Amino acid sequence: MVRRLHPAVFLDRDGVLNEAVVRDGKPFPPASVESTVIYPHAAACVAALRDAGFVTVMVTNQPDVAKGTQSKQIVDSINALVFEATGLDAIKVCWCLEGEGCDCYKPKPGMLLEAARELRLDLAKSYMIGDRWRDVGAGINAGCRTVLIDRGYNEKKRFIPDHVEDSFPAAIEWILHQSRH
Repeated sequence: MVRRLHPAVFLDRDGVLNEAVVRDGKPFPPASVESTVIYPHAAACVAALRDAGFVTVMVTNQPDVAKGTQSKQIVDSINALVFEATGLDAIKVCWCLEGEGCDCYKPKPGMLLEAARELRLDLAKSYMIGDRWRDVGAGINAGCRTVLIDRGYNEKKRFIPDHVEDSFPAAIEWILHQSRH
């Protein structure tokens, strides 16, 4: 018997599920669990996706650990907080520095491909939601549809998303509408 594949929504962490720390127009992760602010609508958005039959997977680059400017224990604690507060199904983390030759540092699709293998996900029926061009690139490179939550960061847009919204709830509304048609 062949088990069917499931659609998923891949979610970036900082700027989608929790607030990013913005300095000089660029987003950064929170420095501690205490400074992590989860968006008040994040749990309801994840629940709406799960209720619609989507597997929810957080995919996050965390190069500050490799740089030595953050501890893995703090990042793991922030991830656990976000996971518990939102009801996600899974988390994938890239601990590498960009250019290290790994296949998981977004915009590379490695985290999405690994989750697809492990969780039996149908990437062609899946979505990637992020607030940066790297997130959009990872979704495109994995064969997903993409939604950019435009936070107005000061960075070049290197990939063109399928859709742009200004909030996580609006992105979810668009995905749910698309999945019904």
